[in-house]
Amino acid sequence: MTPSTPAATPPSRTLALSRRLFAYRPGLFALNLCLWGLVHVSPALLTLAVSALFGRLEDADALRRAGEPGSASLLAAAWAMLGGFALVRLGRFGAFYGAFRVFIELWYTLDALVRRNMLGYLLTAPGSRRLPDTPAEAVSRFRDDVEDVAGYTEVWLDSLGIALYCLLAVVLMARVDPVMTALVCTPLALMILFVGRLSPRIRAYRRRMREATARVTDFIGETFGAISAVKLAAREDPMIAHFARLGETRRHAALRDVLLTELIRGVNVNMVNLAVGLVLLLGANGVRGGTMTVADFVLFIGLLPRLTGSMGFFGDAIARHRRTGVSYDRMTRLLQDAPEDTVVAHQPVYLREDPPAPELPAPARPLEELRVEGLTAHHPGSFGVTDVSFTLRRGEFVVVTGRIGSGKTTLLRALLGLMPSQGGRVLWNGEEVADPATFFVPPRSAYTAQLPHLFSDTLRENVLSGGDPARLGRAVRLAVLEPDLAQLPQGLDTPVGARGVKLSGGQMQRAAVARMLAAPADLLVFDDVSSALDARTEAELWDGLFRETDATCLVVSHRRAALTRADRILLLEEGRLTDEGTLDDLLSRSPEMRALWAEEGGKG
Repeated sequence: MTPSTPAATPPSRTLALSRRLFAYRPGLFALNLCLWGLVHVSPALLTLAVSALFGRLEDADALRRAGEPGSASLLAAAWAMLGGFALVRLGRFGAFYGAFRVFIELWYTLDALVRRNMLGYLLTAPGSRRLPDTPAEAVSRFRDDVEDVAGYTEVWLDSLGIALYCLLAVVLMARVDPVMTALVCTPLALMILFVGRLSPRIRAYRRRMREATARVTDFIGETFGAISAVKLAAREDPMIAHFARLGETRRHAALRDVLLTELIRGVNVNMVNLAVGLVLLLGANGVRGGTMTVADFVLFIGLLPRLTGSMGFFGDAIARHRRTGVSYDRMTRLLQDAPEDTVVAHQPVYLREDPPAPELPAPARPLEELRVEGLTAHHPGSFGVTDVSFTLRRGEFVVVTGRIGSGKTTLLRALLGLMPSQGGRVLWNGEEVADPATFFVPPRSAYTAQLPHLFSDTLRENVLSGGDPARLGRAVRLAVLEPDLAQLPQGLDTPVGARGVKLSGGQMQRAAVARMLAAPADLLVFDDVSSALDARTEAELWDGLFRETDATCLVVSHRRAALTRADRILLLEEGRLTDEGTLDDLLSRSPEMRALWAEEGGKG
């Protein structure tokens, strides 16, 4: 069952989350507001100065024509004003440089904060969870949606200065000609209303474009992981055709999103041109008719382009506000049950200093007994396991076996908190484990999945995963990887490729076992890791563990090498634990166990 898509983020919530985000560095945000306010307001002051300059020149010319004294002093004052204008212009460049520097710092600080909060919650939140969508979709949310949210800061930093500029410009223009000012501002107000009406469509187009992009990215990742299977099945053409269909869907979605954006921009540009045309037409007639001076005309012409562009900015700001709401929706869906303000919570990001050492799990008493009582866990649409109870004591080698689909992997994942359970409890030395997902980690427990995930790095780094290099040699030896190192071109420093594609299935499983053994752990949990191993290698793996460790092992397997070494065997049938005991006991009394034993013998 796919998690339902959350309701669209209301504008009020988008504003509340954004305010919380901006408050992370209030001093830096305030400094940005002041500097960008100065950058945006200063053109109005410069235009006013230029208008005054033309006014002085007009007055000087009038005095000269009338033959009256004083024109020279007016011209000198005009030259002084021109020099001051140049200095102010240079000062604006300096203010812009400083504003840009502090803006970059604010942008990347907030960007890092949102990413840190999302990743931190996914890694450390209590309980078990699975990504609601594909990994590619999650990457899209970490990349594109976080950038949208951090970039939304720009709207608010510009808004104050642009609003002040618009207010100042309208006041100055209205003092000259209020009718012309009203004619200029009316189409701009209509532009803002037009964008507001398009807001629902803006959200829908942006959401569809992001989802289509994630499907393309996900398919590319799956293709790299299954390239061998595609080649062996000679299914290249259908794969390419499917990729082309996904690309076409994304193209249509992106085209709609871009066309809507360009439509808004085009309407804005046309409104600007219309306003400029009105001013040129009416202003020129006013100058010719003597109702408007050249200085007033210069004032209108100087203020108008930025005024029209500024008012168009508010139309675009509405669109960006809606898109930011989409980004908050998508990040909320990724975090699922997180508190509402998790993505904008205030946490240290350590951009200028090294982070502190990570906190290790609180030490627990060494395992003496692990008891599972009435554990019930079901995948959506399948049966899972129901009311499973058993006890695992220190030093035991216990094997969970059963037919395919009997619930073996589900049992391990529910026990370790890797999937949610619907009932039961787990006790470590008689104390109930409140949150298995955070409890069953080294040094308490280590786990190797049936289909291990390796990173696109060297074999050494995959085994160590940041752990103690002193444990590397023993882990490689116990995992029976030493014979393979001679065959690898660079030994432990061989890159394994994306998802371990350069290794065989057996090498991938043993690399994962080595990774598990490189970390100290009381409980070792294996999920059918011997399925890709030959009988001799598997025997060496279990022999080495028995010989060199005293770890407690819980193993899912149907292979005879594991069953014959088991202290006890747990037999699952259709999600229920139907029997347990030694191999001889189960073979003597369980028809199901005898059938499994015979099937495994036939395979050999």
